[in-house]
Amino acid sequence: MSALASRIAGAPISWGVCEVPGWGYQLPADVVLEQMRELGLSATEFGPDGFLPDDPQEKVDVLTDYDLRAVGQFVPVVLHDAEFDPLPDVIRAIEALTVAQASTVVIAAATGLTGYDTRPQLADEQWVTLLRNLDRIDVAATESGLRATLHPHVGTMVESGADALRVIEGSTIALCLDTGHLLIGGGDPGAVVQQHADRIGHVHLKDVRLDLARRVQHGELTYAEAVGQGMYVPLGTGDVPVELIVRGLEDAGYRGWYVLEQDTMLADAPGGTAHSPLDDVSNSVAYLMSVGTR
Repeated sequence: MSALASRIAGAPISWGVCEVPGWGYQLPADVVLEQMRELGLSATEFGPDGFLPDDPQEKVDVLTDYDLRAVGQFVPVVLHDAEFDPLPDVIRAIEALTVAQASTVVIAAATGLTGYDTRPQLADEQWVTLLRNLDRIDVAATESGLRATLHPHVGTMVESGADALRVIEGSTIALCLDTGHLLIGGGDPGAVVQQHADRIGHVHLKDVRLDLARRVQHGELTYAEAVGQGMYVPLGTGDVPVELIVRGLEDAGYRGWYVLEQDTMLADAPGGTAHSPLDDVSNSVAYLMSVGTR
């Protein structure tokens, strides 16, 4: 576990930077990246379009200015529509990640709707299309020297533990294990580690309040409302067995990145918010470092 410290990465969503329109106050890149550097993080995911420059080399140059490197990018794309080819969008992301010498492209099975509060149900033939597209993406990433992973995510077509199992059984693609989204979607991240550790290619570490997650599951709150009410909490303070998951992954031979990714929604600029995202990320870093030394 001693090498854990060198494999902790950040993500702009922990600072409230999100691709969903109207999500909340969007901090500028210079503030987010400087705070990542202050925390001693050495790497980050790219964040949503518009956070960093569009040009791949300019992305790298900006991160380098803050002593950071790229580890991956979250790419939501429609996979279930037989009349839409997701590969060109994914290849553009792969090309930028290759320039950055990153390791992972993180795919989410987008619904085609805005946000993550509702999702349709897929027919069997749409599942066939989705799984076939995942295999195509897996091949394209491998040919470029990257690893493709599928991210089960609330409000996407692959959300629950059952959805994730369908991907494991029906596709060659690895999983991005997101400990928060999988729990909120009704899955068991600990069980996925125990039963399918060999299929986990990337990790987003989150901790959540189960009481608010249950209200999302029961339709009492939308996902965005629950995030706004503080569903995500610093690692070690919620209901996800983070230490057991990390230890299980390490024991199974996982040597990839642990991306600290707590979905955060800022009401306004720093100084006007009741709680700085820097505090929560700092506490999560400290917790994960302590796990790595125990």
